Amino acid sequence: MKKSLFKIKYIGILLVALMVTSCTNDLDRFPTNALTNDVQFSTLDGYKQGLVSTYIQLSGANNFFYRGYWELQEVSSDEAVNTWDSHKTTELDWSADHTESADVYKSGLYLITLCNNFIIEASPEMVSKRGFSEADKAEIAKYYSEVRFVRAYAYWMLLDLFGNPSFATEATLANGEIPKQIKQADLYRFIESELKAIDASMAAPKANEYGRADKAAVWSLLARLYLNAEVYSGEAHYTEAITYSKKVIDAGYSLVSNHQWLMLGDNNKNTSEFIFTFNYNNEYVTSWGTTNVFALGASGVPAEINGMSASWNLYRVTPSIVSLFPTHDTSVDKRAVFWTEKDEAKRTLEVVSLSNSLSGYSIYKYRNVDRAGVKIPQKNTYNNLSDIDFPVFRLPEMYLIYAEAVLRGGTGGDLQLALSNINKIRGRAYANDPNSTSGNIASKDLNLQFILDERAREMMWEGYRRTDLIRYKKFTSADYLWAWKGGVLNGKGVDSKYNLFPIPVSEILSNPNLKQNPGY
Repeated sequence: MKKSLFKIKYIGILLVALMVTSCTNDLDRFPTNALTNDVQFSTLDGYKQGLVSTYIQLSGANNFFYRGYWELQEVSSDEAVNTWDSHKTTELDWSADHTESADVYKSGLYLITLCNNFIIEASPEMVSKRGFSEADKAEIAKYYSEVRFVRAYAYWMLLDLFGNPSFATEATLANGEIPKQIKQADLYRFIESELKAIDASMAAPKANEYGRADKAAVWSLLARLYLNAEVYSGEAHYTEAITYSKKVIDAGYSLVSNHQWLMLGDNNKNTSEFIFTFNYNNEYVTSWGTTNVFALGASGVPAEINGMSASWNLYRVTPSIVSLFPTHDTSVDKRAVFWTEKDEAKRTLEVVSLSNSLSGYSIYKYRNVDRAGVKIPQKNTYNNLSDIDFPVFRLPEMYLIYAEAVLRGGTGGDLQLALSNINKIRGRAYANDPNSTSGNIASKDLNLQFILDERAREMMWEGYRRTDLIRYKKFTSADYLWAWKGGVLNGKGVDSKYNLFPIPVSEILSNPNLKQNPGY
């Protein structure tokens, strides 16, 4: 049986609690719960439940949070168009009342409130007052650091999407203060300082339970943060991106042999490559979010391929992404998992219509089957839920961060090592063997444009593309166009205000400390 998030007994308790809470709670409202803190945190089990609740909220296992984040990252870019898009996300033409981004914002603030409360209750002072044994104190201290990591990750998501969100720590919550707005550069520095502060107290790489963060997860988020530091803070930190991506690379991870195994229903076997995951189990973690919608949402992919009961005809891909691959199928690059079946006689490469689900290829990357192609048994009343875990960080991202940071002038890196690691990715993609020379590139081919393209090929539909295009100054500019960018078939440049989403209008109206992002 596939391992669930942690121990199953924690999941049912926490899902019930999370299902009855609203995603509209924000930083100055503590989530309702029948248990008082003194009761909830009177036992070690109570602390473990509190820990798991933060992981569940982050993963979107029972809410819109990560599904919404993924859609904002992908549907706003060249990697996906949304048949059902009523929010103008595909067209980069949203307004200040953009519902989709508002839901992500509020879900993020709710998670941060959960974390702040846990951090108060897991402080050494509170734990000592409750009379725990030294062994239990040590265990709770681990949870304390992990929840600080979850909070840092949530704040990174808000930093990347909104730039200048509401900001509260455990002190804000304890003092009953109205959250203030934080500047983008200051939030960047807060996240950096939090991650560095908890590094020493986190579990060693691969030493924690599957689905819980460890040192390698901290280093991975720091590497990602530093790669984008110039966007967030106005200052480049490519040397630090090299340092932290290399720490992960040297931590004993390795590529699994087959790229198409990465997003299957038994992908919990991929622990050699996966650094930190969101875990899903169709019996206990039931949600229409995250990998469930990534599998179901791929337009036109039949049940025998996606391992689900049907397709929602939701997501397609633009020709700009298809053109990055040598062919439109997996005959050369195994990552070219485009759904082009001609039993759908009218499916086209070109996305000539946003509302026509046959207009544009789809992607069958997420499949609820095992490595042998056998459908994962359903153990829920919906009979249509995913067991596919989502890798928040995996080794190829660190290879790609390292190479890009070297090319951008960071010090302490090795261009030949960068090339060798990139060719491992490509060997796996072309021959199901990281040591194969198939797909190898030469040093003269390793440049920044290649890295951007390779990130799309390797991590397509994994929630990176918007951030990548912004870092490369291609997201809003007319220098790079794709279908329906700016609301026209061939694409056009748009206002740079769209590099950030608007602060939700409801938040501005309820919090006098907030100002709207420029241009909205």
